[in-house]
Formats: sequence, C-alpha cells, structure tokens
Amino acid sequence: MLHDKKSPSPSRRQFARRLREERLARNLTQEGLGELANLSWNYIGQVERGIRNISVDNMDALAQALGLPLAELLLPIQE
Repeated sequence: MLHDKKSPSPSRRQFARRLREERLARNLTQEGLGELANLSWNYIGQVERGIRNISVDNMDALAQALGLPLAELLLPIQE
C-alpha cells in the first residue's frame, strides 16, 4: 500500500512509538540513548516523530542500546 509522503507509514509510526516507550521506561533522554547507540539525539528525535526512515542497522543499534532484541521494538503496541 502506498502512503502519502507527508505522513509516516503505519509501521514507521509503530516503531517510533515503541522506541519512545522503551526509552522512557528506562528514564533515558534522546541524548542519553544517542550516546549509548552512537547516534545523534537529533536523529533519534526524527525517528521518534516518524519522519526518518530508519535503517535496519540503526534499528539494531538502538535495540542494543536499550538492552533489547530488535524483534521487541517491532512488536505491536499493547493498548
């Protein structure tokens, strides 16, 4: 399915929400997570807002920084 270029895809929004949820659960700032993952806080902010199409390598770096297997960040949000 094609998506409007101005709005993030559902999978990107889901990853963004999971990343933010897990970061906040660990009381990490975007800057703190960036340091752990060797990524800029600005990049992490863009990922969390769903405006950055993240690579698998960076997804894995963030998962490792959070102490999670990558698959955890890809699970649906529990509402």
